[in-house]
Amino acid sequence: MPNVTFKNLNGQGITMAAVINVPAGFDESKQYPAVVVSHPGGGVKEQAAGLYAKKLAEHGLISIAFDRSYQGESSGEPRQLENPYISTEDVSAVVDYLITLPYVDSDKIGAMGICAGAGYSANAAINDRRIRALGMVSAVNIGQMFRNGWDGSVKDAEALPYIEAGTHARTADARGNDMAVMPLAPMKEEDAPNNELRGAWEYYHTPRCQHPNAPGFTLARCLTQIITYDAYHKAEAFLTQPILAVAGSNAGSKWMSDDLLARAASTDKTLHIVEGADHMDLYDVPRYVDEAISKLAPFFLTKLK
Repeated sequence: MPNVTFKNLNGQGITMAAVINVPAGFDESKQYPAVVVSHPGGGVKEQAAGLYAKKLAEHGLISIAFDRSYQGESSGEPRQLENPYISTEDVSAVVDYLITLPYVDSDKIGAMGICAGAGYSANAAINDRRIRALGMVSAVNIGQMFRNGWDGSVKDAEALPYIEAGTHARTADARGNDMAVMPLAPMKEEDAPNNELRGAWEYYHTPRCQHPNAPGFTLARCLTQIITYDAYHKAEAFLTQPILAVAGSNAGSKWMSDDLLARAASTDKTLHIVEGADHMDLYDVPRYVDEAISKLAPFFLTKLK
C-alpha cells in the first residue's frame, strides 16, 4: 500500500495525498482496472475510504483512497475547507493521476465513495466521462442534507438562514477574525439528535475510528457553497454510466440514494439494501462492509471489463 503524492491540476496549487492498493500477485507490466474511493465528509483516507479501497484490491482491482484538498495529508489553506465544487473536482484530479500510471487501464476507471464522498463521486461521474462506473455507499448529497435535513423533511427555502450565516462568516474571515467552524458530525455525544447520528459521534470521536487528521468539523464559510450545491445536478441528462448504490435498511439517509437512482439517465442502475444496517454501520461494521463489498467488487469487475 504505497503512499503517494501528486499535483492536483485544477488550479488551486494543491498537492494530493493518497494510498494506492494493488491486488495479490500484482504485476507492474500488466494493466488493471482501477477505482477511486472518496471519504465521507469530515473523514480521511485512513478511515472508511481506506477500508473499502483495501477490500476492493483484495478482489483484483487497483484502488486509491485519497484525502480531499484542504483536508488530511493533502495540502491547501485554509484547513478543513469543504467546498463541494472543489471536492468534486478532486475526484477527477485523482483520475488525472491514475491515467499516468502504466499499470492502470485508463479505459477502465470507476469511482465510488461513502457518505458525502459518494455524492462527490456521482457529481464527478456526471462531469467526467473517464469514470466508467459509479458505486455509492450510504450516499449523501451534501447540499440536500444541509438544506433539507437528515431525513429530507425541510424545504429548500427554510435553509436561507444557513446561507446568511455562511455569508456573515465570510465577512468575518475577510476582516481577519478567527475562522468560524461548524460540525460535520456531532462533536459531543449529547449533541447527537438521534441514535443513528450518535454513531457519527462515536465513529469520529472515540477509539472506534477516530484519527488525528479527521477533526469532524469544517469552516462556516462553506455554507454559502454547500447549501446551493446539488451533487446530482444534470444527472437526468449526463449520468449514463452503470450505478450501484448500497444503503442500509435503517439509514435515515437512504432517500438520497433513492433520489440519485430516480434522477440518473443510466439504464443500468441498482440499489442494494443491507438489512439491519444504518448509515454509519456501513462505514466499518465488518458484516455490513463485507456485504457491501460482495456487491461492489463484482460490479466494478464486470462494468470495467
